[in-house]
Amino acid sequence: MTDFQVDTRCIQWQKEAVNWREAIAVSAEPLVQNDYIADSYVEAMISNIDELGPYILIAPNVALPHARPENGVSRAGISLTVFQEPVPFPADSEGSVKTARVFICLAAVDSDSHLNMLQKISGWIDDSNLMKDLLHAGSEDEVKQLLTSSQN
Repeated sequence: MTDFQVDTRCIQWQKEAVNWREAIAVSAEPLVQNDYIADSYVEAMISNIDELGPYILIAPNVALPHARPENGVSRAGISLTVFQEPVPFPADSEGSVKTARVFICLAAVDSDSHLNMLQKISGWIDDSNLMKDLLHAGSEDEVKQLLTSSQN
């Protein structure tokens, strides 16, 4: 397995707060624009949450939107978007509302690419300094610099 590198065109920083549906669409947009995924994949990611709840909240402040490859993945890719404001998700069964600020869209073509990308993402989440720095980033350039230096 090769070490997966993130396309810097797929890294964003967003100032405005949005709802979770818009946040997923915004965070997936670079993957659509750069021919990693089709619009149908974005729709599938949103439908999954409508059906299953906010299962994509995988760590504090981190959402991992994804769907099945057959929903429109052309090639493996990750986009990462840091929102300056927390994005709220629907309340869970206990009534608590969780939020996320770092959205990592995962577009895998098969189980190997899926595992390889999850390894990369796990490394980011396990790096508490990187996560803290991402949450304090004030620009897209800063987010790109943080992720680029973490890949080396």
